[in-house]
Amino acid sequence: MSKTLGYMITWTTYGTWLQGDLRGYVKNGKTLPADKLLSNAGARKLFQKPVRLSKTQQKIVRNAILAEAKKLNQNIFALAITSNHIHIVVVYIPKPIGTVVSHYKNAARLALRTKANLVRVWTKGYDKRYCFDKASLRKRIDYVRAHSK
Repeated sequence: MSKTLGYMITWTTYGTWLQGDLRGYVKNGKTLPADKLLSNAGARKLFQKPVRLSKTQQKIVRNAILAEAKKLNQNIFALAITSNHIHIVVVYIPKPIGTVVSHYKNAARLALRTKANLVRVWTKGYDKRYCFDKASLRKRIDYVRAHSK
């Protein structure tokens, strides 16, 4: 079995990328096509307005994630913070990926709560893409760097 070199993690801000979204959506690691009925049903279930991060809030999230990476002793290869989602490519560390994601989401949420007065920031869950070789790692890094421009 190949050694995991790293992985790309993606998560979205609350209410901005619902199942059935017109751009497509990811469920259980599979990209699925748009489904307007499903998207509309999800929108009706929201208990607050969707969260779109301002440029200032994006900087707060970036700083919180970078600080958390230092605490985890985890190298970040690429990081993109947009108004409605986060992409991060990191080196593998021997911790469950769900634990790592929780660290990053919680650090960013707490930073936003104290500086931007947001309560619910992220959707539940995340998408993960493992990199078992240098080519797949490079592909993910390039993808995320393209999103950070």
